[in-house]
Amino acid sequence: MGKEKRSFAIIGLGAFGGTVAVELARYGNNVLGIDMDERSVAQMAPLLSATVILDTTDELALREVGIDRYDVALVAIGQDIQASILTTMNLKMLGIETIWVKAANKTHHRILSKLGTDRVILPEQEMGRHIAQMLHNPAVVDYVSLGNGYSVVNIAVPERMSGQPIAALKLGADHDLRLLGLMRGGDFLSCERPETVLQQDDKLILLGRRPELRRFGDVL
Repeated sequence: MGKEKRSFAIIGLGAFGGTVAVELARYGNNVLGIDMDERSVAQMAPLLSATVILDTTDELALREVGIDRYDVALVAIGQDIQASILTTMNLKMLGIETIWVKAANKTHHRILSKLGTDRVILPEQEMGRHIAQMLHNPAVVDYVSLGNGYSVVNIAVPERMSGQPIAALKLGADHDLRLLGLMRGGDFLSCERPETVLQQDDKLILLGRRPELRRFGDVL
């Protein structure tokens, strides 16, 4: 049985909002794109389920397009902080179940958090941390932050560890990390047996706190 599709309203179709909207639509979701700029809406119209030119600071206008029928709203308005805040307040009043908002800066972030937004995003900072982690340690292929200081990291096995058992990583003894498994090419291995032998370019999937993950990456 496939994953149930949800409906999304993306408000602000610039580089960030437009990318999110197109990707959600590519997964087969029902996506409404909203922007005040006619050109942005026209560019997105063939790619999304529906598009509309609308001032989302106008609660009545949002109500008229049936915004309350959508499961999730993402407010991706650029630098107009006032418009972003008013739009978020309107969405809350209209009963949108889940609201994510892109923040322009930390002050904007704090205000949005006070409004009870489900998630506030600072894309440049989040991507900056992501890139810094990978630049700091080239062995880090990718990682996902889970919140509360925990992350899942994908680390490549170096040549010197090839042929050694998983137990040689000393995850329980020297490092407070959990090995979720590893990717070998396109295959996932559960790594339940400590005698499983590592191969160069295997990708370790590790769960732990960021400082411990960084320490492990440095010594690996």
